[in-house]
Amino acid sequence: MRESIVDGPGIRFVIFCQGCPHRCPGCHNAETHDFSGGYDCDIDKILAAVDANPLLQGVTFSGGEPACQPAPFYALAKEIKRRGLNVWMYTGYTLEELSRLARSGPESPCRLAEDRKALRKLLNTIDVLVDGKYIEAQRDLTLRYRGSTNQRVIDMNRTRETGTLTLTEY
Repeated sequence: MRESIVDGPGIRFVIFCQGCPHRCPGCHNAETHDFSGGYDCDIDKILAAVDANPLLQGVTFSGGEPACQPAPFYALAKEIKRRGLNVWMYTGYTLEELSRLARSGPESPCRLAEDRKALRKLLNTIDVLVDGKYIEAQRDLTLRYRGSTNQRVIDMNRTRETGTLTLTEY
């Protein structure tokens, strides 16, 4: 957990989770790939840290792969939204892949099939989704809030409202 100005607009509190099935070459957070690493962090401790910083504009879920832990991230997102903050989430999955996993959930290294309902709730709660695997050959340092050109910054509120995938202006 830490504050950041590069993981979404404004000052953000970033929560990095442990475990990622994608293992993208060149990932800036490769130490989070191992599912058996990391440590447990109590939601109350996270919320206390969020509450302690009145300058925060939002909270960002990063990884590892947050979609591999949808239930705790959904619980956290609900509390963050209750505080009037926005929620961004980075994922190596595309929105289309997450939508399929939330509906039918084929077995995956992060057992998304066991937690489809929580994944649907998480996707219905977050404000912005930065989706797609990091592809080192498509790296572009001029991009805001993403590392490679294949990744999209999706306005989830507008996407849910219109039923059409809507990219943000970032």
